[in-house]
Amino acid sequence: MDNGSYMQELNVGIVADWFITYAGSEKVVAEFLDVFPEAELYSVVDFLSSENKSHFKNKNITTTFIQNFPFARKKYQSYLPFMPLAIEQLDVSKHDVILSSSHAVAKGVLTGPDQLHISYIHSPIRYAWDLQHQYLRESNLHKGFKGLLAKWILHNIRIWDCRTSNGVDHFIANSKFIARRIKKVYGRNADVIYPPVDVERFTLNENKEQYYFTASRLVPYKRIDLIVEAFSHMKDKKLVVIGDGPEMNKIKAKATSNIEILGYQSNSVMVDYMRNARAFVFAAEEDFGITPVEAQSCGTPVIAYGKGGALETIRPIGVEKATGVFFYNQDVKSIIDSVNFFEQHSDEIILSDCRLNALKFSEQRFKEEIKEYVMNRHAEFLASKSVVY
Repeated sequence: MDNGSYMQELNVGIVADWFITYAGSEKVVAEFLDVFPEAELYSVVDFLSSENKSHFKNKNITTTFIQNFPFARKKYQSYLPFMPLAIEQLDVSKHDVILSSSHAVAKGVLTGPDQLHISYIHSPIRYAWDLQHQYLRESNLHKGFKGLLAKWILHNIRIWDCRTSNGVDHFIANSKFIARRIKKVYGRNADVIYPPVDVERFTLNENKEQYYFTASRLVPYKRIDLIVEAFSHMKDKKLVVIGDGPEMNKIKAKATSNIEILGYQSNSVMVDYMRNARAFVFAAEEDFGITPVEAQSCGTPVIAYGKGGALETIRPIGVEKATGVFFYNQDVKSIIDSVNFFEQHSDEIILSDCRLNALKFSEQRFKEEIKEYVMNRHAEFLASKSVVY
């Protein structure tokens, strides 16, 4: 039986945390479906638009009781305390292989001893583990009775999260950084398969303009406020910001005349700015970080916070085939210093090398690696079941 036939023979169930929009974790599910087109989909809730539904072959998605809770479409995250119970009610017993795409509760789906469960982890539940204190502060839940209740809920989720790690046969991490977090939290080793990036929708542009660029949802952990404040002290340098979110007013208040804040823009506009920018500036600590890879796919160097997944996708000046610069403190001075360093050494970056580096994270590469991984793990699983004692 050839590999294609073998893959089609497998009865696969794909489990996600929730389907609300089409972002990084959903893209992983869409690529799973390209590899396993007959697979069935499961999720806590499904509120996809008809446009986004097309990414998942317009398949029916089996959901949980939270789907029918009041205001679940907008307030689904408020029902986090119910999600462990909800995910355990999904009946996936008919499938040979379960593939979960998890950054919250999907990995906790119940499976039996004759099922192979492979969980692709974007991160263990961030706001329950090492980022709990940051999350509670940003949500104003770090004190008072509400704070005590939130801490108790997160404590119970940690207990559940650890227990359900035993139901996963193999962990895949989306970066070495997340593999270390999985080892710390679950005590389990994880293989690394980098997530898919649509590098083909970007093209190399070596004729750059003289502005710096950043694009993100304007939420606290992305630290766009730091980037804007840094450029407010560098009035001879132009910064363009694309994105919208709850931090918009705060960020606008920091902007000076050299900073252009465009708010939400279409994908084509964002790509155009990305292609023409002198460099892309990135201040978040991300598990992987797709936008720095997208920038490199345009031949645009990246100035990034040197922590998390960025360390695995950007090659700093000083190493062969450099694609960017790191700063190691999440503060205004470090960003200013790194921009000045970049300007002094930018001729050490060959823009076509940025493109070549980005191609290592392509969608096709992801599909091939997932296909091979599932095939090999399933073959091992079948062999272990056939052992005669």
